[in-house]
Amino acid sequence: MAKLGKIILIILIIDIVIVGGYFGLRSLSKGESVSPDDFEWIVIDENYSPANVVEQFIQEDAFRQGILPVYLRSYDQNESVLKKFRGSRFAGPKEAELNMMFPGLEDWLLVEIKYKFGQLREREVVRAILYVMVKGEWMVGDSGRIIWKR
Repeated sequence: MAKLGKIILIILIIDIVIVGGYFGLRSLSKGESVSPDDFEWIVIDENYSPANVVEQFIQEDAFRQGILPVYLRSYDQNESVLKKFRGSRFAGPKEAELNMMFPGLEDWLLVEIKYKFGQLREREVVRAILYVMVKGEWMVGDSGRIIWKR
């Protein structure tokens, strides 16, 4: 009987080591060290020269709404940041999910926009927008927030 107890104890210890190693490695792989400080805000005003079609759209839209200047932080196609995106259609999507939701997806871009509005510009808004290019046209795929865990 003592021999059976030792065998069971050894099996339990091995199981604990395997399960602990699995969750330890899993937590290390999720520890991607991306932070908002890695990306700079750029100021878009009347004199700004857009670097791409999305920036041009943002500049023209902000001009029409009278909210210039706006601040833009572009994450390009950073999948680590995309996992932190929470919108009305997606919550931490992967590129494969974008391909499923937008058949014919050619390109995508994640940006964060910050602007002030109101009579005295007392209210600040920060929102993340996922732009997608489908069949050669850029459009808003989703909007929401980027959840940074500190």
